[in-house]
Amino acid sequence: MQKTLNQQEASDLTASGTAAICSHPNSVPKRRCFGVFERKERWCLSLRGWLLLLVLLAGASAVAFFGVHPFLAVTDRLETDVLVVEGWVHESTLRTAAVEFKSGSYRRVFTTGGPVNGTGPYVNDFNTTASVGADGLKAAGVPAALVQMVPSRVKERDRTFSAAVALHHWLREHQVTVRRINVVTEDVHGRRSRLLFQKAFGKEVDVGIISAPSAEYPGKRWWRYSEGVKEVISEAAAYIYARFFFWPAVA
Repeated sequence: MQKTLNQQEASDLTASGTAAICSHPNSVPKRRCFGVFERKERWCLSLRGWLLLLVLLAGASAVAFFGVHPFLAVTDRLETDVLVVEGWVHESTLRTAAVEFKSGSYRRVFTTGGPVNGTGPYVNDFNTTASVGADGLKAAGVPAALVQMVPSRVKERDRTFSAAVALHHWLREHQVTVRRINVVTEDVHGRRSRLLFQKAFGKEVDVGIISAPSAEYPGKRWWRYSEGVKEVISEAAAYIYARFFFWPAVA
């Protein structure tokens, strides 16, 4: 009787051991359906990991939110005697450009820009923002003899780049050699303007930028104003496009 019980216990132990081996993950086939599916072990985030990830994402979002305006509205002057003003800017920015011209060691100022919005396609040079900007600088006290408008005929798209290309061609045609320029523009348009002017002029000319504050909203609280939100979002998207997806032909 005792022998029978021992044999039964041994049989049970063998069965339980076999079940344990079969239930071990390594015993499960790693491939099924003729190798179409493959079983792999993987790591996943724990609750603590997800919380840490959310904190990092929140921190990065806060940095991006509060840092986007100063990033776009950059000012980085160069030592030069040539000033360029984008003619489409508001009157307050033209006054800022006039102050910049008078306080610096500039010998000449150029205004750029294509047809004025709402006036249809190019008609003549005086129907361009380059002309409007030149008149605004003269009214702000810049000597007329030192102001040169350089209009562009492009209105539909890539206006800033086309205006920069027009200036580059004008300087070549008139055999005016420049090595550095400072470009005055408005607020969050600054970083994109510098990028596009640099693309137009190439490596032969260094481009500085002066971003005048907007008269329509304070830069430090742009998110409280509809105009500020619209400008920051649109310029951020436009800069990403110009930086990573805009590859123009050689100017």
